Amino acid sequence: MTQGPLTTEAGAPVADNQNSETAGVGGPVLVQDQLLLEKLAHFNRERIPERVVHARGAGAYGTFTVTRDVSQWTRAKFLSEVGKETETFLRFSTVAGNLGAADAVRDPRGWALKFYTEEGNYDLVGNNTPVFFIKDAIKFPDFIHTQKRDPYTGSQEADNVWDFWGLSPESTHQVTWLFGDRGIPASYRHMNGYGSHTFQWNNEAGEVFWVKYHFKTDQGIKNLTQDEANRLAGEDPDSHQRDLREAIERGDFPSWTVQVQIMPAADAANYRFNPFDLTKVWPHEDYPPIEIGKLELNRNPENIFAEVEQSIFSPAHFVPGIGPSPDKMLQGRLFAYGDAHRYRVGINADHLPVNRPHATEARTHSRDGFLYDGRHKGAKNYEPNSFGGPHQTDRPLWVGSAVTGATGDHAAPSHAEDSDFVQAGTLYRLMSEGEKGRLVENLAGFIAKVSRDDIAERAIDNFRQADGDFGKRLEAAVQALRG
Repeated sequence: MTQGPLTTEAGAPVADNQNSETAGVGGPVLVQDQLLLEKLAHFNRERIPERVVHARGAGAYGTFTVTRDVSQWTRAKFLSEVGKETETFLRFSTVAGNLGAADAVRDPRGWALKFYTEEGNYDLVGNNTPVFFIKDAIKFPDFIHTQKRDPYTGSQEADNVWDFWGLSPESTHQVTWLFGDRGIPASYRHMNGYGSHTFQWNNEAGEVFWVKYHFKTDQGIKNLTQDEANRLAGEDPDSHQRDLREAIERGDFPSWTVQVQIMPAADAANYRFNPFDLTKVWPHEDYPPIEIGKLELNRNPENIFAEVEQSIFSPAHFVPGIGPSPDKMLQGRLFAYGDAHRYRVGINADHLPVNRPHATEARTHSRDGFLYDGRHKGAKNYEPNSFGGPHQTDRPLWVGSAVTGATGDHAAPSHAEDSDFVQAGTLYRLMSEGEKGRLVENLAGFIAKVSRDDIAERAIDNFRQADGDFGKRLEAAVQALRG
């Protein structure tokens, strides 16, 4: 079925899409050929700057359904009653690779979930691990520089990676996760997701609770060994994207059971770990996970560029009843994500269909700029005004936290068991003998690539402090490889 004549971007019909307009047969091309200029100019701009991190990604639409009444903890309307459904968009990604990188690599996976709620969009931006490498956002650019291509060699360098990790002992817990069996998921469907940070929930009475989100895959955990991943990355670089798309196409909709850990605000000050430290988990025996819902992915994007690459997520996108915590990494991300999108996609990126609220209209006084669509027409662009413009509600989305002390470059407060190594050691001791062996092999293979003995020794010592057996086995394995 024909869709009608080809047109220019302005809608004018195209007479000839095969030949440029020239000054006579065989003559030079004319600048008046607006179709040619339009096509070439558009082509030159078809690739917006890729994300600095999480460039390689795949996404799908879905539905979140509430399975438990949580109104005692939060006043968020999309969580207000059992059975309530909310549209979602979930973008999976790897962290370090560029847009053309392979999916089957050892790397954390991004978990960026947008809820299109009746009170606006709520974005939950985490990973497939419950912890991270660092605890303060001021170190994030340095950390990512070690994971990306070296400015001299143009390649990721083991020296840079292990020099930074060795000098940043708080990374030991996440590195133990990353080089264990879950470091290379078999697919996006076969891994868990986590909000990772601690967030605030507050109820109608103004009571505050700290929460952590867990998304447990209903497909079961499946992982790749390093050898399997190496082969798959070469044979099918798009393996994870293809798996997700094809599963949804055949009606095999992936799903996750959604759980939260809930900590009364009064517990935080004296908890044995700093509850706002992104390098730590809350052990389940302290705060057992509570099931609150189901997430199902059931619709593929129609256009990857428009809906996956131009999708934007920000942990600063909250709704009433949910807010931030004093987590120093989260505090930095509240600014960094929105700023990245304003640079990468444009100041009006929120106007694009994939990012636009579904059940409510965004009513702001922001106007003009790149991608502006004129939606406000002649409405006043200031507040307060007496022309019926949008107005403030006088009710904050979350409850403020008390602060004391002098301003300064402070480290996060220390709690009773706030060692950089204790949870990494606990994780190692929970592993089976086979898991320990693969973890040591994976780590040793990478550490052995460094050019200086002191970098290797410092890296090994962090794992030795986590667990003596861990360090001893790793040291022996690295020595065997380095000779």
